[in-house]
Amino acid sequence: MLKLQFICCHLHSNFFCSFCSLSVPGLRGPMAPYCFRQYEDGDYEAVRTMFGRGIMEHTPAAFIYMLKCPQAQLHFLGLFLAVLAASESLLISLLALLLGLTGAWFYIRSLWNDYAQQFLHNNLLDIRRTYLEAADSCLWVAEAEGAVVGMVGAVLPEDPSERGCALELKRMSVGREHRGRGIAKALCRTVIRFAQERGYSAVVLNTSMVQYSAQQLYENMGFRRVLERSPSLLASFLQFSVFYYRYEIPGSR
Repeated sequence: MLKLQFICCHLHSNFFCSFCSLSVPGLRGPMAPYCFRQYEDGDYEAVRTMFGRGIMEHTPAAFIYMLKCPQAQLHFLGLFLAVLAASESLLISLLALLLGLTGAWFYIRSLWNDYAQQFLHNNLLDIRRTYLEAADSCLWVAEAEGAVVGMVGAVLPEDPSERGCALELKRMSVGREHRGRGIAKALCRTVIRFAQERGYSAVVLNTSMVQYSAQQLYENMGFRRVLERSPSLLASFLQFSVFYYRYEIPGSR
């Protein structure tokens, strides 16, 4: 059984530390403590690297989803049959199908890479200006033994209709080897508490339909899915959607 204990020390409204003592069957000794704190300039490269790696981890799930999509299956079947009819060779047809699947893998990988680069070149280019100097915005990191192992941000929502009543949770990421230890939940609670302290009644966010762990986390935290939308024509063709979530802060007006 996992035993998780957080001791929170508020130093000011944007900075706190939580130390986590975790016992895991089969392992000796406690896990190293985690400190949750506001982003500092020295975290710049670690935060950007963590975000980029986290985004690229979704490539396999997106590829598998594409293979299960009927439209994509028909496309590859058509490719196979067209090459078979033209070449009258089963081997050549199979090679063409393999090349098509390989091309699809690299194309999907490039889409996720383009998505990561988009935010690395704007949202995460000047982190201090975006998250620390902007109104009602902040970025926090989880640290263990001097290394950044998690991150999350809060900003004003992109949706104008949410301005004034909600903050948006952004850039949630936890290093692979540190997952399953309550770090993401603690970071999520940090954003909720930050929004509550500033008088907001809700926290909103969005995540793709192939980010299954993220969906489970947010739904377990009490977020409610309120909208589903395809971000592009290609995504609509493949029935790929982005899910929008909303968390109503208890006791807020």
